Amino acid sequence: MFGNDKMAKIFIGVAWPYANGTIHLGHMAGSILPPDIFNRYNRMKGNEVMMVSGSDQHGTPITVTAEKERTSPMDIAERFHEINKKAIEDMRIEFSLFTKTHTENHTETVHDIFRVLSEKDLLYEKETMQYFCPKCSRFLPDRYVEGVCPKCGAENTRSDQCDACGTTFETGDLKEAVCVHCGTPPEIRGTNHFFLRLSSFTDDLLDYLKDKTYWRSNVETFTSNWLKDGLKDRPITRDMSWGIPVPAEGWDDKVIYVWFEAVVGYLSASKEYSALIGEPGLWRQYWYDGDVRHYYFLGKDNIPFHSIIWPSMLMGYGPLNLPYDIPANEYLMFRGGKLSKSRGGSIDIPSVLQKYDADVVRYYLSAVMPDTHDSDFSWEDFQVKVNNDLVSALGNFYHRCLSFTKRNFNSVPDALDGTELAEVTAEIRRTMEEYETYMNGCDFKKALKAVMDLSRYGNRYFDSKKPWALVKEDKDKCGEAMNASLQIVKALAAMAWPFMPDSSERIWKFLGLERTPLDEGMGSCTVPLQVGTELPEPVPVYAKVELPKEEPEKKVETPAENTAVTGPFADMRRLDIRTAEVLEVTEHPDAEKLYVLKIDAGEERQLVAGLRAHYTKEELTGRKILVVCNLKHAKLRGVMSQGMLLAADDEELGGNTVAVLRPSKDVPNGTRFTCGLDIIGKEMEYKDFQKAVIRISSTASGQTAVVKDGTEAIDLSDGNGCIAVVDRQLKDGAKVR
Repeated sequence: MFGNDKMAKIFIGVAWPYANGTIHLGHMAGSILPPDIFNRYNRMKGNEVMMVSGSDQHGTPITVTAEKERTSPMDIAERFHEINKKAIEDMRIEFSLFTKTHTENHTETVHDIFRVLSEKDLLYEKETMQYFCPKCSRFLPDRYVEGVCPKCGAENTRSDQCDACGTTFETGDLKEAVCVHCGTPPEIRGTNHFFLRLSSFTDDLLDYLKDKTYWRSNVETFTSNWLKDGLKDRPITRDMSWGIPVPAEGWDDKVIYVWFEAVVGYLSASKEYSALIGEPGLWRQYWYDGDVRHYYFLGKDNIPFHSIIWPSMLMGYGPLNLPYDIPANEYLMFRGGKLSKSRGGSIDIPSVLQKYDADVVRYYLSAVMPDTHDSDFSWEDFQVKVNNDLVSALGNFYHRCLSFTKRNFNSVPDALDGTELAEVTAEIRRTMEEYETYMNGCDFKKALKAVMDLSRYGNRYFDSKKPWALVKEDKDKCGEAMNASLQIVKALAAMAWPFMPDSSERIWKFLGLERTPLDEGMGSCTVPLQVGTELPEPVPVYAKVELPKEEPEKKVETPAENTAVTGPFADMRRLDIRTAEVLEVTEHPDAEKLYVLKIDAGEERQLVAGLRAHYTKEELTGRKILVVCNLKHAKLRGVMSQGMLLAADDEELGGNTVAVLRPSKDVPNGTRFTCGLDIIGKEMEYKDFQKAVIRISSTASGQTAVVKDGTEAIDLSDGNGCIAVVDRQLKDGAKVR
């Protein structure tokens, strides 16, 4: 329901994971867990939801893996479909249907769309130039060709699209291209293909996008950049043998391009689900009823396929419902380095679930969800957030309320005149309003924070009533306070259910409730508990996690010039951080969020920084800043950046502030911030910078940047009394990026 009491229908499409490997935490946090949270929430609200996805079993990722394992694409596709389907179920993800693309139903649906678009002259045949490997004697699909992005300079870029900057390529655009199978530079030869007249949809797309002001900024940016560059017709067939055959005579050596047929899976899966439940016409309600909202959850690399290409296909085939919202996530980063398997380092879902409960993993991934920018994953942070937040705040409140009430009252005590209950119900209603605003907007990280804040309120309320003393002085008044506390427990279990269903259902039963949070619905948060209901004996639903100790690695002798930096603060010692002055600020010519800065860091440099939403040009011009000077130079949206400005943000802590770091004193431009350490500042990749842990902390000098190494911490400084500070108030613990 959206602002009224009318039951709504919701369609949720989830990006189809390739069946060429086991899904991992990045897949789960990026595109699989978020729609499940949204699905569960809407069902609790009373909405009818159809949520579909499945294994993408065609395309080059499958054939690449099959060639490596010297087996058939079918074997790979079926094997990983079963592995991933079970992993998804074990994570308590509830699809209406999780199917696969190698089915008769999907093939028929793809062929139907192909024929309709062809009849409307939206498909046409054309010779195109493709990469051809003379050594392998075959045309090369996009994943069989890698090289350097001509726009941003990213290496190991596929020949169809750059994951770093989102640029798509025509054959021949990629620099230094090689065949990934044999390393041979490919030739470019002509071959016939069917093309989609994507360019003919420009006006319709612009009209469709007019009211999409609520889309996330990354979706808006990707989409507007595609339109700004001008839409180009795209081939929908390719030279392969594995995939859906082309429904036309003389095309036996080609198949339907996976980008075209995979998105059709949303429609074919809807038909398959409807048939499975004995309502073959149900899918039409979700695709033809204009009141049904369609949501698509995916990673940022899939944005244009869902915001431009899929809507164009639907317009051409339809009229069918177009995407209402596309809550695309950024990437979950793994700190740029190897994860130790001995400390739970295997990040595939089956391995993780061998060690940790699904609800605990769901909680952590929700707390660090990469919704608006890339977020970092580490096992140490996993341990801290689970132990300090989930266990000590939410779990502690659950158990202390339930166990105290069971021990002293055995059942739900009387609320007396309802004064205490009214007080906590007001706080529950306030939290629910905040929570529902975030959930309706697919802002799940903030919705979870609202839940955790209510648990902290509950702990403060419990402590303020001192029930351990009150029960001896006035048992009835104590019972009144515990009735109110149990109401908070109930509200928390209901609001936490979309995030952590198993533990929430257990808490529900400890309250003596026979049905489930889903059965009772979101409105049950403020429905008083039945006085006198007997309470079962509770047990804690969350336990602290411990990480296995790091296994010592064998020392490998390397040449002196390649010796890794070791010892305390090794990651900091890799950074060549210098003071600089901003000389000039201009808008990036091709990116709405970026500035181009001319700086003096002892030498003139140019930086590209994503600060346009946070600082005006006037606020930055003439400002002293701190810059990492030994990052490998890179083009960002076509403009070279010769370093990285240091700034901090507290979004992962629930804030919304970005602050640029500056030196606390007026020191010469180019002054190195070494922290008094022996700095070995060789050229490094961005992933190496991410290994250094720098946080914002309140000190007598204001909010300063602190470098951490395990339990040790030192000020980020020049070693002579000049430290790194910020002049905008952040939440302590804000991360320097």
